[in-house]
Amino acid sequence: MRVLITGGFGFLGQRVAGVLLKRHTLCGASIERLVLADRFVPVGSALAADPLVDVVHGDLSEHLEEIFVRPVDVVVHLASAVSAECEADFDLGMSANLDTTRALLEATRAQSATSGPTPRLVFSSSVAVYGSDPALPLPPVVSESTLPTPQSSYGTQKRVCEQLIAEYTRRGFVDGRVARLMTVAVRAGKPNAAASGFLSGIIREPLAGLPAVCPVGPELRVALASPRRTVDGILRIAEVERGPGGLEGGLPVNLPALTVTVADMLATLRRVAGDAVADLVTVAPDPAVEAIVGSWPAVLDNTRATALGLRPDENFESVVRAYVGDHPDAVTAGNGFGAV
Repeated sequence: MRVLITGGFGFLGQRVAGVLLKRHTLCGASIERLVLADRFVPVGSALAADPLVDVVHGDLSEHLEEIFVRPVDVVVHLASAVSAECEADFDLGMSANLDTTRALLEATRAQSATSGPTPRLVFSSSVAVYGSDPALPLPPVVSESTLPTPQSSYGTQKRVCEQLIAEYTRRGFVDGRVARLMTVAVRAGKPNAAASGFLSGIIREPLAGLPAVCPVGPELRVALASPRRTVDGILRIAEVERGPGGLEGGLPVNLPALTVTVADMLATLRRVAGDAVADLVTVAPDPAVEAIVGSWPAVLDNTRATALGLRPDENFESVVRAYVGDHPDAVTAGNGFGAV
């Protein structure tokens, strides 16, 4: 089996790749090659040096012919421009998110048309496909049957891609699966340009002894998932078979959500890491960020994900402790996590 991960050196891409390299299997078959495609490849990457890995460095749309010169069995499509940068640069979002996905779908279609295997494609969509339209406010609890009315360029681009994948799947060009991701927190590493990036930053930076700004009111409710649960969800959507007891119909799957307020998050940080750490966070509302993140639903019906064996994180403290356990070097000494 040959597996392609787009955005393979991004935060989630590296985690998905790491799991697959430990397992050496996907969908019940042995992985012969793992292709990691990304515009940025970290210098000295252990993933890049793995003998099972092929690295494709550069713009994905310019390397599809090279990638598909040999059959691809599974695609995990994670490459994306993120929310705030899409809002700031419309053309970037349309190119990186919509045009590149369309080109990738055409590559899978070409492979299917030449008697190659029909690739199984998992697309990382987003809770940002939902939004509260003045004519159709969001219900208190959102499910896959709720009409998506995105209120950002990013959410619109993700929604269009969902529909394209459904159509290519209906026509038999690809076996497409859509996983709608919640905001992933706590993300390790440097801040990115996602509007929701502060939901990691208000935990990650203080734990590292650095100040952080919270650009929304503490009363805002958000839907979160830890990196561990998110990767579990992506791989489950990749592997589940179609039909009764598996993946039925063409609807996306909303990955399980933990609903918390920003105040809950900050209180958890204070309780488990101490006052000195929590006091590094300053609340300074930014209307542009509030408009984007506040348009997303906070409470989701997890029924469809639960039927596939997926569960939300237990509580926000478990999310923080998982981050500390995975990244002990990113936490300064002398706070409440010294014994973790």
